[in-house]
Parts: sequence; structure tokens; C-alpha cells
Amino acid sequence: MIRVGLLTSSRADYGIYLPLMKALKADKEIDLKIIVFGTHLSKFHGYTLNQILADGFVPFGSVESMLIGDTPNAISTSYALTALKFSDFWKENQKEFDIVFSLGDRFEMAAAVAASLPFQLKIAHIHGGETTLGAIDNIYRHSISLSSYFHFVSADPFKSRLIQLLGLEDPRIFNVGSLSLENLANMPLLSVWEFKDKWDIDLNQDTLLVTIHPETVAFEFNDRYCNEVAIALESLAHHFQIVITMPNADTSGMIFRNAFEKLVEKNKNIKAIENFGTQSYFTCMKYSKLIIGNSSSGIVEAATFNKYVLNIGDRQKGRLSGENVIQLPFESVKIIEQAKYYSKIEYQGSNIYFQPNPSEKIIGVLKDQYANFS
Repeated sequence: MIRVGLLTSSRADYGIYLPLMKALKADKEIDLKIIVFGTHLSKFHGYTLNQILADGFVPFGSVESMLIGDTPNAISTSYALTALKFSDFWKENQKEFDIVFSLGDRFEMAAAVAASLPFQLKIAHIHGGETTLGAIDNIYRHSISLSSYFHFVSADPFKSRLIQLLGLEDPRIFNVGSLSLENLANMPLLSVWEFKDKWDIDLNQDTLLVTIHPETVAFEFNDRYCNEVAIALESLAHHFQIVITMPNADTSGMIFRNAFEKLVEKNKNIKAIENFGTQSYFTCMKYSKLIIGNSSSGIVEAATFNKYVLNIGDRQKGRLSGENVIQLPFESVKIIEQAKYYSKIEYQGSNIYFQPNPSEKIIGVLKDQYANFS
């Protein structure tokens, strides 16, 4: 048996992991041990551990370390507390794992991986080599890559960047494509009527899906950025139904969260959801006219639904994107203008992140390399 650990800290990474988790669980040669932490255990962020349990996964362990605040001090303290608690977790459980998966670029994921280094655990990093210059997550992502044994990237440019970062032609870097796109291929989405019954939101109306997080590099500008977004959404609500997913636990996240709550109170055509879950989120994306925000979901998944994306600001700056992604600054006039234009057009191109069967490729690598784990 290959003893595989998997670190999941938020709704975002869980939604991407899901097809791999199902494949690992179903494989009789693999013993999957899920480690839950971060906002999964925060009732303020929707307590998404419940979604993991509802999907039939029983966590091996949980580590609670998130603070409610969103100041630089609160984020730094959460990072330190996560590393501290994982030092105890790894001490008690280091012999339980042959390999441990991590994904993405969240600060709490970086902290959990950093705490594993003295224990010489083998980390497998998914979605390394990417670049997001407007988010401090860019640094966390690279730190996880530098700490990892295996690397599963989503496109060839990211493999090349990792080779540069690691300083050698590393044979343990594999381009497998995007896991989340495999998820979309296999996930039954809700009908418009099922979605309305579950969320009381009618997707028969012309809808804009909005997923905006704060910028965590130039975070001192988030007040101004948020004001521009609020002006744009209030104007667009005269023409569209606006569905907002609430921001991550990032520096200055409360600025956007509070603004969105005020918009909902003032305008019945604006809805805000704390946690859709993967199936409902992509159902909403499928039936929306346009995606607005600065989330990786717009960059990676939206093309599969033939949707254009207004990518706002610099949070995703540097990330490889397709022709469906329209880059805009945090300026309300431009957001309104381009939203009205691109909501009328369906994207006809392909998705640059797609490759078939990434879970199968990842598991194939694990089995092929198992003799080298000890």
C-alpha cells in the first residue's frame, strides 16, 4: 500500500483536488489519509468540513489554526500558528505517510509544508510554477515548490519555470493538466430549477458571476479598488442579476466582504453566497453570461463553459491565460462598459489548461516512483 496524505485547507483547493481524491480513495493499492485545516474548520467561512464529509471522505486528522482577522498581523500570526500546530502533527504522524499532497499557494498551505521540512516528508505539489504578481501567494507557491519532492504542473510553461526555480532539469516535474477540468468533465451539474430550489437564485435571469478577492501585495489600495467594484456592480445590477461569492481569508478581505454585504442589503438584484460548493459554483458559472473578478477559476475553468472573463487588477497578473480572459484595471467605468459588451458574446476557443485524465497520470507516477519513496 502507498500511504498518501493530502493537505486541504479551503474550499478552493478542495474543489480542485476532488477528482484526484476520488481516484485515490477508489484505488486498492493506495491508503488515502486526508488532513483538514484552514478555513475548512472556520464557521465564519462556512465550515466547509461538512462538504468533505457529505462527499464521503473521513479526515485522518484536523489542525485548527485560523484567526478571524485579516490584518497583516493576523495573517502572519495564523501562518505561525499553523506551522506550530503542524510541527506537533508531523511529529506524531510522520511515519503514516509515504507522500503528502499539497496544492496551490495559500499561506496556511505554505505553513503546513514548511513545518514538514525537518521531518523530511516527501511533498507532492500541484499547480506549481505559476505566477500571480498581484498576490503575496506567489511567494507562498514558490516556497511550497522549493520544499517539494514531486511537482504536478498544469501546462508546459509552468514546468519550464519550475526548472528555472529549482535550478536543474528535475525528472520529478510532470505536466498533467488541470485537475479541476477533470472535475468538470465528470461532475453532474445542477439544472436551473435544482439550483433555484437550493439557493433561491433564478439563473434564467441574465446573471453575472462575481468572484473578487483583495490584492495582497498592494493591499493598501484595496479600499479604492473595492469602491470601484461596488460602483460597477451597483450600476450593472440595473441590467443583470449579480451573484457574488465571498472572498477568501486574505489580508484586507473584510473590506470587500463588508462592501458586498451592504450591496446585498440595498439591492434585491445582488446576491452573495459564502460557500457554493464545487457543484453549485460551476453550475452558476455555466448559466451566467459573464465572469467578473480576479480568481483563478476564471483563468482556468471559464473557457470550458465558453465564457468570457473580466479579470480585474493584478492579483492574477503573470498567470497564463486564454483569449477569453479580458484584463481590466479596478476602474468602474471600464468594468461596466466591458461587462455590457462581453456578456452578449460566447467564447468559441479552447481551454489551454485541458489535458485528459490528470488523476490517472498522477497516480501512475506515484506507483512508478514508489520504490524511491523510502
